[in-house]
Amino acid sequence: MDEIWLYRYGPETKQKSVEWRHSGLPRSKKFRVQKSAGKVLAWIFWDQDGILLINYLPQRQTINAEYYLALLVQMKDILKEKRRGKITKSALILHDNAPGHRALATRKKLAYLDFQYLDHPHYSPDLTLSDYHLFPGLKNQSKLRHFSPEAEVIAAAGTWLDGQYSEFF
Repeated sequence: MDEIWLYRYGPETKQKSVEWRHSGLPRSKKFRVQKSAGKVLAWIFWDQDGILLINYLPQRQTINAEYYLALLVQMKDILKEKRRGKITKSALILHDNAPGHRALATRKKLAYLDFQYLDHPHYSPDLTLSDYHLFPGLKNQSKLRHFSPEAEVIAAAGTWLDGQYSEFF
């Protein structure tokens, strides 16, 4: 599980805007373009077989342990439905060190739901699979595109995730 901000507009990266020019020509002027204020927070639960749950944080909703606990209960039901027969004992969950994930109430709920969790070491790039595998493609598909309502951002993200082959996961 991990979360990602999906922006209604993502400007071109500096890496993509590199250009070749003759040594005598002046450099082209680059303007700072900021990401749009419109954004949506997506919580994505996934495993080796694909996406299990995508939850988009409602406007003006606060992220806290209570919200995360409700997602865990929803996740348990989805696991029973989508991975029927695959989970014999308990599911192993990997999440980062956000305060809501480390809260005592969260750890109790994980034990109650029969989830085991891996401690995520701080600044460990080898365990953040979402940041290095799943999210770059999701971010790239929305670069330089303008989405008017947030529903378009959500639809584009869902389409991209649904379009991935099972081998991708």
